[in-house]
Amino acid sequence: MKRTLIFLYGVASYALFFGCFLYAIGFIGNIGVPKAIDSAPLAPLGTSLAINLALLTLFAVQHSGMARPAFKRWLTRFIPPQAERSTYVLLSTLCLGLLMWQWAPLGGVIWNVTTNWLAITLTALYFASWALLLYATFLLDHFELFGLRQSLHALIDRPMAAMAFRTPALYRIVRHPIYVGWLGIFWFTPTMTVTHLVFAVVASLYILVGIKLEERDLEAAHPEYRQYKRKVPALLPSFRRRLAGGARVETA
Repeated sequence: MKRTLIFLYGVASYALFFGCFLYAIGFIGNIGVPKAIDSAPLAPLGTSLAINLALLTLFAVQHSGMARPAFKRWLTRFIPPQAERSTYVLLSTLCLGLLMWQWAPLGGVIWNVTTNWLAITLTALYFASWALLLYATFLLDHFELFGLRQSLHALIDRPMAAMAFRTPALYRIVRHPIYVGWLGIFWFTPTMTVTHLVFAVVASLYILVGIKLEERDLEAAHPEYRQYKRKVPALLPSFRRRLAGGARVETA
């Protein structure tokens, strides 16, 4: 019964995440959702800005804090280890859902691209960034990153080996293709409002801090990561560099 519950918990957490993921595409892109990042402002500017910064801070603290090894060790004192990743995914999804639900648009326009071909290009790059993000998770192990593989192994009562340390495809060009996808999602838009700019700037700063925290953990867990870090840039490809060896694994 316990193994079955862990499995069902993992499936439910993933299903909720995937629904939130799809909604986020419409939310950030202002496409086909009841409330989007640039919906009409409903509150005073100062109030809306405070709400948005609080929501972004909550997501950042939860998403990064729960990914740290020390927190994982503490959490698995109270829940089965096989449910730890699903719990992380569930709480990250709830924080993202709360952010989209309570987001307070600010109004104001920074730029508005009216040239058709350029607007279409920016929109295409926006969707390509989502595709890059999803593809990069599958290059590692999408179902392990989001807790489904752990849940399945709990169901069949089979121990899981540690996630392999490797550099598939894009990970030989940049160390963080998932974050490259996120940055594209934040910044590729035909219309940049003040609301969207606040979101993009704060989220981008969080990614830069998150990279530092993640790489500190990776270097502590895998000594070979330091050599990999010296040879492969973090976000912007450098075709003068080539990865002769080393590996890659995501921890957050």
